[in-house]
Amino acid sequence: MLNGDTIKLLRECDAGTKMAVYSMDEICDKISDTDFKNVVTASRQKHERLGNEIHTQLEKCDDSAKEPNVFAKGMSWLKTNAKLAVEESDAVCADLLTEGCNMGVKSLCRYYNQYAAADEQAQGFCKELIHLEENLAKEIRSYL
Repeated sequence: MLNGDTIKLLRECDAGTKMAVYSMDEICDKISDTDFKNVVTASRQKHERLGNEIHTQLEKCDDSAKEPNVFAKGMSWLKTNAKLAVEESDAVCADLLTEGCNMGVKSLCRYYNQYAAADEQAQGFCKELIHLEENLAKEIRSYL
């Protein structure tokens, strides 16, 4: 049986991957540049793959997955749609995704520190997710 910190960190990472996939799904149809869309699609696939691995690990612990915070998800949807209603452009999409990545990195680093007793695998998942978020933000800078 895994310790409490491990399960809590896995839950947060699971919710983080779901939030990232949800956000990318919301924005992808609004992106006009093919290369930009390909970057986002590839990142979405990486997030989904990692999320599936995390979910499998949680199932091994007989633990349920954590859904993203309903308020955070709703605010993300509202902000995305409000900004895109004013101006639907790749720059706005890149800005929204970058903000999401930055918030994700901030939250994941906090959870990584908060659940310091988590096992190496859970910490590795968290580090990988942080890396995915940082890379996406870096890759889309030219579209800002």
